[in-house]
Amino acid sequence: MQQYQHILFDLDGTLTDPREGITRSVQFALARLGIEEPDLTALEHFIGPPLLQCFMHSYDFDEATAWQAVQHYRERFAEVGLYENRLFDGVPELLQLLGEQGRGLYIATSKPRVFAEKIAEHFGFAGHFRLIYGSELDGTRTDKVELLAHLLEQERLPRAATLMIGDRKHDLIGARRNGLDAAAVGYGFGSAEELQAEAPTYHFHTLGQLRQAFQG
Repeated sequence: MQQYQHILFDLDGTLTDPREGITRSVQFALARLGIEEPDLTALEHFIGPPLLQCFMHSYDFDEATAWQAVQHYRERFAEVGLYENRLFDGVPELLQLLGEQGRGLYIATSKPRVFAEKIAEHFGFAGHFRLIYGSELDGTRTDKVELLAHLLEQERLPRAATLMIGDRKHDLIGARRNGLDAAAVGYGFGSAEELQAEAPTYHFHTLGQLRQAFQG
């Protein structure tokens, strides 16, 4: 792993466990649209993918209704859901190690950048990252392929020396379409089947395995 001088991290399911905040905010949005969903575990598939598309695919919403759902979601998420979150055990130590090794770290998330920055500041890990890249509130760059292309162009990172780390297929597809190696992590929200189907360069089942790979 010594060849990767630039590391791009997904946020939800890779650095943090946002399960409670996201599912409760989706539940709130659905209730505002007259749909009761008492089972929060049934909403965990919303963690990772772009929200707008997830509302459309999961509930057959047209785009206008899906945008309504997104706005309702953000009402709760911006005030409460943002903070119903926690860093995965071992993440601070991993980020410390990578920084000491002189690698440049970036966050690349489909979450709106304004929310990602607040989360990183609140939970005390913003200082490990050179920049945080996310989508815009109008939906621009929620697609990981577009987001990573934008990041690579802005930062002028050499692809051969850059690694994407994520827990869902969107991270792996985004990396592959941009000519990047990708590491799938199995402790997040993507199933082993989902991740293996995208043939990642590396597949680490635990955060300990990921850290060990960088320690050499």
